[in-house]
Amino acid sequence: MEPLTVDGTLDSLSDIAKYVMAAAAAADLDKKTSYRLRLAVDEIATNIIVHGYEEAGREGTVVCQTTLTDDSLTITLEDTGEFYDPTKQAFPDDMDLPMEQRKIGGLGVYLTIQGVDKFTYERANNKNRNIFVVNRIPSTATGTVPSSTAK
Repeated sequence: MEPLTVDGTLDSLSDIAKYVMAAAAAADLDKKTSYRLRLAVDEIATNIIVHGYEEAGREGTVVCQTTLTDDSLTITLEDTGEFYDPTKQAFPDDMDLPMEQRKIGGLGVYLTIQGVDKFTYERANNKNRNIFVVNRIPSTATGTVPSSTAK
């Protein structure tokens, strides 16, 4: 698939979602795996736009790229927003509490990690790069963070 470049605005989230679902269809992913990938990408894309651009008073784009192999589908989001490494985000420690008693924050990154087989972050050339990988065989997402990204 050709890369997709969109403005770093909330209006672009639907285009990103369509791109991810088209990539999932091209990879012949099942509905559950496709949905989990879309949710994971949406969570990070929303954070990029809201925190990396809007709250930081910056403008920029989000570039979505797809890599499809026999074994996996990789979606990469790249942006020039504020530096932010989601793998450094602490996971919620209050998941056993009722919703109204939980602290705000961290759930989106938690859902991202849970929703894909592998999630990594890189910072290169003053750009954030969030990489989502799902296996093309029946989903084996374990919800664990690979040891290289766990903190």
